[in-house]
Amino acid sequence: MKRRGFIGAGLALVATAVAACSKKPEKAAAPNAENGAEKPKAPPAPPPKPETVTVRLTTTKGDIEILLEAKKAPLTTANFLHYLDAGKIVGANFWRAAHSGPSGFIQASIQGPTFPPIAHESTKMTGLSHTSGAISMSRFAPGTATGDFILCVGDNTFLDAGKSGSDDKLGYAAFGHVTKGMDVVKAILKGKIDSHTREGGWAGQMLAAPIEITGAERIGETFADSSESASASS
Repeated sequence: MKRRGFIGAGLALVATAVAACSKKPEKAAAPNAENGAEKPKAPPAPPPKPETVTVRLTTTKGDIEILLEAKKAPLTTANFLHYLDAGKIVGANFWRAAHSGPSGFIQASIQGPTFPPIAHESTKMTGLSHTSGAISMSRFAPGTATGDFILCVGDNTFLDAGKSGSDDKLGYAAFGHVTKGMDVVKAILKGKIDSHTREGGWAGQMLAAPIEITGAERIGETFADSSESASASS
């Protein structure tokens, strides 16, 4: 009997221990405003995108400032700025001067490897036009533009979508215009033409002395909530 009692008492102790071990811990109080805990903060809003970006190209003939229509032509503007920010505009040169009566354009080409081509962003999509001072992308077939570009002198609206400037009638991708330095653009267009015959179909359009771009930088931006330009150096 005593032995049974001892076993019974032992079982009682084990049961008590098991019960103690199996007791669920009390849950910690959830943080709330009343106990002073901070609420999770919302992630910061992304910075606003500029509507326009102004860049300065320094050439051996002088400076050219160009306003890029980042809102109206976002894809083409972003592509140009990709080249500029990567340092690939520096070292490019204006080698072509194409005349069409009193009008014409000059063309610059990137030296070395280029980034992948971009989709064609036509003037029908952007509402822009190849008026005097326009900057536009050079291309072959639609969707082949990389880093080469032209600057227009005089009326070049025949390069717009639906006009005669391209066999496919899709035109070229204008994405901004010169704001300062048109005298430099015109001086390059008036440069001496190489009299030698060259391959590529550029006879009568190749400059005897190409004009190098020695500097390229962002100098300002404008945003929807402000009509003032923010300096890129601020």
